[in-house]
This record gives sequence, C-alpha cells and structure tokens, in this order.
Amino acid sequence: MWRPKAATNIELPLDILKGCTTLKKKIIKLMSNKFPFSLTQLKILKAIATEGNFHKAAQTLSISQPAVSSQMKHLERQLNIPLFDRAGRGTNMTEAGHLLLRYADSILALCEETCHALDDLQYLQGGTLVIGASQTTGTYLMPRLIGLFRERYPQVAVKLHVECTESISGYVANGEVDLAVIGGEVPLEFHEKLKITPYAEDELALILPKSHPFSKVETIQKQDLYRLRFIALDAESATRKVIDKVLSQHGIDSSLFRVEMEFNSIEAIKNAVQSGLGAAFVSVSAIAKELELGILHWSKIENVTIKRMLSVIMDPNRYHSKVSTAFSREILKSYGKKNLG
Repeated sequence: MWRPKAATNIELPLDILKGCTTLKKKIIKLMSNKFPFSLTQLKILKAIATEGNFHKAAQTLSISQPAVSSQMKHLERQLNIPLFDRAGRGTNMTEAGHLLLRYADSILALCEETCHALDDLQYLQGGTLVIGASQTTGTYLMPRLIGLFRERYPQVAVKLHVECTESISGYVANGEVDLAVIGGEVPLEFHEKLKITPYAEDELALILPKSHPFSKVETIQKQDLYRLRFIALDAESATRKVIDKVLSQHGIDSSLFRVEMEFNSIEAIKNAVQSGLGAAFVSVSAIAKELELGILHWSKIENVTIKRMLSVIMDPNRYHSKVSTAFSREILKSYGKKNLG
C-alpha cells in the first residue's frame, strides 16, 4: 500500500516543465506529498450531508457558517471540481460530492478507530466507549448498563447513540459505533457484515390505567383485546412489528384493534395510559417504576406471552477496543444472565 513519505525539496530543470503548466502543478503537488483535502474539511462535508444544510452543520460543529462555506469553497478549489449544486434551492451534492462523502465516511471512521487503539495503550485508563441501542433498549436498559460500567471504569467516557434498529445497524457497520443492543430485526443488507448475537428475552406487557375495569381481574381473554382502545407506536416500529407477529401466532388479528393514537415515544404512551386514554403494549423494562408505585396495571392475557429477543450487534472485522471488550464481557454478559434471562 502506498504511503506518503516525508516531503523533500527536489529541483527539476525548468526546460522540462516549460509550457506544461498543468503537469508542473501536478508534479509539484506529488513532490510536496500533500492531499487536496484535510480531515477538518471531510468532517464539515459529512456534517453538511447529515444535517442537510450549511447552517445546521455549523451549529453541530460549533463553528460559524461563513467558516463552513469558506472551507467548502477552498476544498472545491483544491479538487478543481464542484461538490455542491448551487443552482437550485437547498443544499444538494453533485456526483463528485457524494463520491467524496463515501470515502470521507471511511477515512473518518478509520481515524476514530486509530484513536481508540491508541487510547487502549493506557489499558482502560482513558478512552471512549461508543455504543448504540434501539429506542426502548436505549432509554431503559442501557443507562443501567452504563452505570455498572462507569462504577468499574470511571475514567472511560461513554457515548450512547439511540436510534431505530435500522439506523443503529448502519452506524455499527460504518464503524461509528463499537457495538449495540437492539430489539428489532437487523436489515438484511447488514447481515453479511455484522455479527448478530442473541442476548436476552424482553417481555412486552399489556398496560391499562388503574381505573379500567380489566385491572380488577387477574387475566383477560383474547377476545377482550378487541374491546380496548389502544395507544400504539407507529406501524413501522420494530416493537410493534414484534407484537403484531406474536399476537398473530396466537390467533389474534391486531389489525382489528381500535388504535386511536400513535406515538413515537414510550414515555408519552405510558403517560397517556396513566391518564386513562387507552391501553398499550410496552416493554416490561419500561414500566418497572410505574408497577412499583402502583400507577399502572399489567394485564395478563390468558395463554399469551409476548416476548422478543434482544441482540448484540458488532462488526467482527473491525478493531475492537479494550473498553468495548470490557463492556461486552463484564457488563453485557453478567447483567443479561442475572436480569433478563
């Protein structure tokens, strides 16, 4: 693999380059061993692509918008090719912009990986653990795991990314996240790249307001579900798909439920149920406090148990830092066996 060597001052006879201005520039650039872009410029380019415009990218990076614009104009001059289509409205990348962005993602991910490897030389005396999780898992499970990890390694910083399963799978595949715990199914496009390991079962509970008549009985019948008003996650959420699938296996057609509200927040759903607006299915891990305080009722369905498998995903072909290995071996395994198995 070619690697740039230290720059050297080499003088060539001017008559060789006379009349060949373009060639001269290229030779001088090769002799100086300089790349036509910097890591800072690549980070700005990625921020623009992620945020959708220069203004939001500047806010994310905590720099001024003129600085963002100046860096991108300078980058385009260095490359001698436009990266953005400035004719229309909005911030649209050209084909060259998308090509550079694809390589920028790989370059920046490799830089992050390099930093993790160097941090490991301190043997867990520093460094950063970057982990991911799907919505419910990230909100209710991961804070507990991070707390346990920080008790053992208080000097290690932790970054947690909480997104839908599809997004988190992409982050792990791109090297932006060391590992993740998810509750949904990993998209097929990532199956060859990622290692998917079953972690623990997570039970999903039917919750009702304490004032509901069904809260006075120990169990309800399957047909009783069709009499309830439901508050649900949106139809595309991983949790709802699991619920619909398991109910179908028990002969229950969830498409016939009276879904009167759809929220994208578990907390909002819990508050709505507590206010008497309807019933909902949520992870048991999300209602531990409410059950302890007696402000929600967990209604059991006769002969029906709804469970889903949580999984740990990682890229086996990438470097795994000592901090991520410690989190996986010391925290994930022990906690899963004691509390979720």
